[in-house]
Amino acid sequence: MTDQDQSKLSTFHTKCLGRILRIFWPNTINNEELLRKCNQLDMATILTRRRWKWLGHVIRKDSRSHTKTALHWTPDGKRKRGGPKTTWRRTVEAELKEINQTWGPLKGWLKIATNGEPLLLPYIPAGITGNYFGMSLG
Repeated sequence: MTDQDQSKLSTFHTKCLGRILRIFWPNTINNEELLRKCNQLDMATILTRRRWKWLGHVIRKDSRSHTKTALHWTPDGKRKRGGPKTTWRRTVEAELKEINQTWGPLKGWLKIATNGEPLLLPYIPAGITGNYFGMSLG
């Protein structure tokens, strides 16, 4: 997802929340206040958490699974001219780089949750508090 797509999605999200709360022009509030009133997270955080939740699902799959194979597969040949495409894998790799990690220790992040199912500890952006996946966030 490109930054422009994420911006459009975030705009749609905040517009919908504003309509739900019946906040119309000229009575406007900033997005942070709107998200706080609705007890919602910003769209970037929601997307990041969903991406990491899906990654945990894929990592737990059987090694013969198509989704797990596609995670590390690189197609042969050359692509058309232009800049590199922003792919799901490149986005995850950029997030891993932000937290100074690589794909290797990712499997070590699997922990056993209280219900006995494996759990990938998600990447949580700074400033996020509350309870997520049974973990208490500071």
